[in-house]
Amino acid sequence: MSQEQHTPSVLYLSRRQVAEAGGESPEFFAKAIEEVLELHALGKFVQPLKPYLRVKGEDGELGHIADRIIAMPSYVGGDLQISGLKWIGSKHDNPATRGLERASGMIVLNDPQTNYPIAIMEAALISSMRTAAVTSVGIKYLARPNFTDVAIIGCGVIGQRQLESVVQLYSQVERIHLYDVHAESANRLAESMNTAYPHLTCRSCESAEAAVRSGDIVIPCTVTDQPYIQYSWLKKGCFVSNVSIMDLHKDVFTGADKVVVDDWEQSNREKKIINQLVLEGTFSREKLHAELGEIVAGIKAGREHEDEIIVLNPMGMAIEDISCAYRIYEQAIARGIGVTLSLYE
Repeated sequence: MSQEQHTPSVLYLSRRQVAEAGGESPEFFAKAIEEVLELHALGKFVQPLKPYLRVKGEDGELGHIADRIIAMPSYVGGDLQISGLKWIGSKHDNPATRGLERASGMIVLNDPQTNYPIAIMEAALISSMRTAAVTSVGIKYLARPNFTDVAIIGCGVIGQRQLESVVQLYSQVERIHLYDVHAESANRLAESMNTAYPHLTCRSCESAEAAVRSGDIVIPCTVTDQPYIQYSWLKKGCFVSNVSIMDLHKDVFTGADKVVVDDWEQSNREKKIINQLVLEGTFSREKLHAELGEIVAGIKAGREHEDEIIVLNPMGMAIEDISCAYRIYEQAIARGIGVTLSLYE
């Protein structure tokens, strides 16, 4: 991977070029995520806790929970041997106020032999696809094999990516139940899914509760900072991929048969629900069933019974972004995709 010392350069990939290199393939991302989760379980990574850059408003208070920039550095070992950083910003009102996507960002890859940068690429597509892939991998190990119904709460870009990945990877899906506080978003997604996948029944629900109660798979994809999903809403045997982190009431974590996280240290921070439970003494590392990588690696069991209610709480890990970005980089190099930029000229 090391570059010639006299010609240091980086490969730049726009979103379109990331997509051309495989960045819209759920299968590609699911494979990459399984690979890096196993490396996580084996300890073949370095991943500092990610800092959040949040700015106080004129009133001296922090704004919406989704208004932040996050720095996510990591090194991934094993067969990858790559370092990098995801730098991703978010403003909750970008879509409504500015006509922009909520999140934007860049990924920088560094050759660990020299620590020189070798690639810069658009991050939001990779970020959304790897987030969806974590859910898809979670379904493989933690959902009932015969599930048919999927509930999505929050019908923005992340919700759409989650839904499309699940539908493309799991052909047994029959019904989709959508809810968004903005009904037009749910209606729009339902219409597009019914057009793209006519064998499915996709409906917009009148409440989050109605959608959740219908789901064998429940995926909250909101920007809420207040829990609203109650344990009593969950069907026996359902799998919850808690993508947006703050949606589940405490009783979901304490009532579930198994709670799984991607990384314990990342999950037990920032006053999220798990951290609140730990501080109250009602949850702990010992009560956690597993980190997802331990299940992928066969160190711990996944689903063992049909009726288990299982919660996956994926905070999102830098190693996921960096490993997926590196696999994209490899394909871009092989296919001649991207623009090479000199560092010094």
